[in-house]
Amino acid sequence: MTERILIVEDENKIAGVLLDYLKQSGYDTHHLTRGDEVEAWLEHHPVDLVLLDLMLPGKSGLDICKALRAGAPGKPAPAIIMVTARVEEIDRLLGLELGADDYICKPFSPREVIARVKAVLRRGTHAAAPDHSLPTGLKMDDAAWRATLEGHDLGLTAVEYQLLKVLSARPGRIFSREQLMDSMYQDERIVSDRTVDSHIKKLRRKIQEHLPEQELIHSVYGLGYKFEPPVSA
Repeated sequence: MTERILIVEDENKIAGVLLDYLKQSGYDTHHLTRGDEVEAWLEHHPVDLVLLDLMLPGKSGLDICKALRAGAPGKPAPAIIMVTARVEEIDRLLGLELGADDYICKPFSPREVIARVKAVLRRGTHAAAPDHSLPTGLKMDDAAWRATLEGHDLGLTAVEYQLLKVLSARPGRIFSREQLMDSMYQDERIVSDRTVDSHIKKLRRKIQEHLPEQELIHSVYGLGYKFEPPVSA
């Protein structure tokens, strides 16, 4: 089945380029120019992914992202890639509280957009839920702030639990240290990158006590960390 993508972009020239490249790559596409049209349109036209500009007339991309992530119970939400020229907003975009799957900065290469779209759709991150069971046997209990692995309590601190929850909710997605700091400390305190590294090291050690042959949390040089369980044979 052809995957469907909605482009929400008020600059027609940029939208035209995206439409052309995405169609050439085999996607079924539609274009909207106003933010306040998006939710009503999606009610009748489900899509797999939304390319969502940050600054839109009618309703901002951030507000649309929040609304789509809130969603209707039982109704699958599309993946969301935010598009922005405001580099200082990147951490908020991927914003752990917003749930965007990825971001692209203007100006961008159309080939980069296609690569990001393919990666997000391949991962299917939009289908992942915060409370979930993974092939590794990992379970997260938000009510008790308790993580178990193959039935064994990992004995995580609150910070370690939050880190694992954020990483494992979107397998394969790379989180920068800044984004992970935002998830750990929501009171905007200033902490160093080494603080994140230290918590990750302790979290890995607790996981490896029960899965000594597998690495679930991977370092990505120069970028940050990602959760990626091994592929079953």
